[in-house]
Amino acid sequence: MLNNDKVLKDPAPFVGVHALADSSVNLAVRPHCLPDDYWSVFFKVQEDAKIALDKAGVSIPFPQMDVHIDK
Repeated sequence: MLNNDKVLKDPAPFVGVHALADSSVNLAVRPHCLPDDYWSVFFKVQEDAKIALDKAGVSIPFPQMDVHIDK
């Protein structure tokens, strides 16, 4: 995120734990940028985060449900 030239250095980006959910730890990632750059920064930061998590071997859990049928 800090290597993105559209992300402002001041104020510094915020990254913190937003929620401890059933199968995940949800992070809040809030970089600051100019209003005209908002959407490009929004999508690029998410893409970069996913690539970094993949490289680090972190898998993202997906909800699953086991269904048992009794006759």
